[in-house]
Amino acid sequence: MLLWLTEYLSNFDSGFTVFRYLTLRTILGVLTSLFISLVFGPYLIKQLSNKQIGQSVRDDGPESHLEKSGTPTMGGALILISIAFSTLCWADLGNRFIWVVLLVTLSFGVIGLVDDYRKVIYNNSKGLPAKFKYGLQSLIAIIAASYLYQTASIPAETELIVPFVKALVFDLGWLYIILAYFVVVGSSNAVNLTDGLDGLAILPTVMVAGALAIFAYATGNVRFSDYLGIPYVPGVGEVAIFCGAMVGSGLGFLWFNTYPAQVFMGDIGALSLGAALGIVAVVIRQELALFIMGGVFVVETVSVILQVTSYKLTGKRIFRMAPLHHHYELKGWPEPRVIVRFWIITVILVLIGLASLKVR
Repeated sequence: MLLWLTEYLSNFDSGFTVFRYLTLRTILGVLTSLFISLVFGPYLIKQLSNKQIGQSVRDDGPESHLEKSGTPTMGGALILISIAFSTLCWADLGNRFIWVVLLVTLSFGVIGLVDDYRKVIYNNSKGLPAKFKYGLQSLIAIIAASYLYQTASIPAETELIVPFVKALVFDLGWLYIILAYFVVVGSSNAVNLTDGLDGLAILPTVMVAGALAIFAYATGNVRFSDYLGIPYVPGVGEVAIFCGAMVGSGLGFLWFNTYPAQVFMGDIGALSLGAALGIVAVVIRQELALFIMGGVFVVETVSVILQVTSYKLTGKRIFRMAPLHHHYELKGWPEPRVIVRFWIITVILVLIGLASLKVR
């Protein structure tokens, strides 16, 4: 919206042409979403507390988490509002990639909203039944992937890029839809599983989103993409603004979510942010880079799969509790230690992922 306004004003003052630069609009996207989160965060927390919209803690989790019962949840609504408003302000609304990533994110947010609503209103810590949750996630992911596949104008939009290996580029064809489905749904649920400690999921999300913004900018710039040896996808650079909005809103939310948390994001935040990372990776053709940079999310998910599989087959547990962060809690690690060490690991993985831009 503001982009259109500045373009109109540039007819009267050439100084407004500066807003055409993608880098400036990405920075403004970060600052706008950060400002919204910091300003409206206290009001949202107060309203959630007044309406007694508090976290329902499962009784089969670590005992230390029982004291968190009643902490305001559904704070992810603030994240979504910040992302949506900032993106609509500074992105090119004629760009189809922007609408795909934004609508997928908001749609998964609606699923999370229903899930959180059931937990709060019905005091059911399990929320929305798994078959309905995964069914809706799958429907949205398949629709988005099919749209992207049908509207792809160049082969690069459906090719699989292998990090660190320039020569390995695979034309996926219709398999693109299947890959996109697993990336979006898998990423959504991986972030949701990781969101079990104060600030544990949000900062890795911010770091990965920031890295994806760099990938998006390079992929959408014909000179940088040629220099770095990655496929050029026209128009996908605008997604950097969406990623910037994620960074700003995430940092603003972390202000209130850091240990000890004043508010939790709930499924409305975790499911939508995970889906956002997934769909962004799909449109910029960096699914495998996301797998590397989001390694913490991957390991958390794998720990749950291994735990469930082992218990069903042998009756024994591999970890003291899954997801993995609970395992370390039960080993005696204080919650802040688990959180910060997972953050440090994410920093390393994000740097490795970014290195794949040049080391090819």
